[in-house]
Formats: sequence, structure tokens, C-alpha cells
Amino acid sequence: MKFAVLVFPGSNCDRDMYFAVKDSLGEEAELVWYQDDVDLTDYDALLLPGGFSYGDYLRSGAIASTSGILRQIIKAADEGKPVLGVCNGFQVLLEAGLLPGAMLPNRDLKFMCHFEELVVENNQSMFTRQYAPNERISLPIAHGDGNYFCDEATYERLQANQQIAFTYAANPNGSVGDIAGILNEQGNVLGMMPHPERAVEQLLGNEDGLRLFQSIVTYWRDHYAINA
Repeated sequence: MKFAVLVFPGSNCDRDMYFAVKDSLGEEAELVWYQDDVDLTDYDALLLPGGFSYGDYLRSGAIASTSGILRQIIKAADEGKPVLGVCNGFQVLLEAGLLPGAMLPNRDLKFMCHFEELVVENNQSMFTRQYAPNERISLPIAHGDGNYFCDEATYERLQANQQIAFTYAANPNGSVGDIAGILNEQGNVLGMMPHPERAVEQLLGNEDGLRLFQSIVTYWRDHYAINA
């Protein structure tokens, strides 16, 4: 399986994502600069890493969401390819309209960087199928604008459509409904603030994040590899 790790000016978790896929997962990965003329057709999954794209000017992820390469990312998502946005990548997906809602500054207006316990709310998606229902896992967070917000109607739709992938066991940032990660309605786009790529080896603290990437691979092999 071939992963593209998208790199914007200001991305700083792209190498973490790259080595998580290439070394810990053992799959093919390439760092892909954000230029408009880059062709993403040959990649099986797209990963938008964390960082501070364009310095978080205007809003986190706002400028990156207007890059020409987003047209290809949206096209890939429409075709059903897995698209994962982590931290700033999640913010980019929200700003681009691939996921509903918006990000606000953390409730206490402080940058947070530590491990958080999450609850797996939906283990039936292509990103979570290696987890048990309601399993508790530990992943690191590192964000200043991680307070997920949506209106009540949107939140009810997220619940009804099982689009809430992860919640915080002890909400650190004020997110609506303790939300830590959400899916699009089709189930092939996941945005999450915690960093699974920073929890793929015991040396990093635990391997709880590795199963997210393994879920993508097993789903792809079950559904697409025969025709690839």
C-alpha cells in the first residue's frame, strides 16, 4: 500500500507520519510537497500531518485549505480513498469542508502537550477496525487550537451517523461532546487532534496508534488490493 504524506509550509509532524508508515507499519510512504501540479493518483491513502501550516495565520489550517492540492485531496476523498488528517491536518480538513465543524482555541487558552486517554466510539470504520468497542487507548496531544466546535444539529448528525470515532475520557480542551476525532459520512475521511503516529512503538510510550494505520492497510487489502 502506498501512502502520501502531504507537506505544507510549516508542517512539522510530516517525518513522524512518514516513519510511522514506513518503519513501524512497513508500508510504502512518500513525502509530497503541496504544489498544485503534484499528481496524487497513484497513492492509495493520503495523510495530512500536524504542525503549523502557514504559521497558523488567519486560523489554523485556513490558508493550507485553499492550496490547489486540496482539489486533488477532495477528489481522492470523493473516490473513497482513505484520508487522514492529524492535528493541523484535521484543522485543514475542517477548513476545506471535508469534515463538519470548526476548531477554537483550547478552553484554558494554553498549548497542551501530553498523553490523553481516548475512548474508541466507533470501531467499525476503515481507521478503527483493529480496536475493540469502547476500548480505551492512550495517544499524545500537542495543540493550542484543539477545541472542536459544531452546532447542536451537526452534533446530533455526527452521533446518528456514527461519525464520532474517538472521544476524550477526560476532555482537556473543551471540545463539544468530548470529541477527539470524527469521520465524514462516507467513513473514509478521519480528522483527529491526538497523534497516532507518535504512539507506534514502545520506545515512544506505547503502540496504541499503530493499530489505526494497520486498520487502514487491512481494510485496503480486503477491499481494493485484489484490483490494484
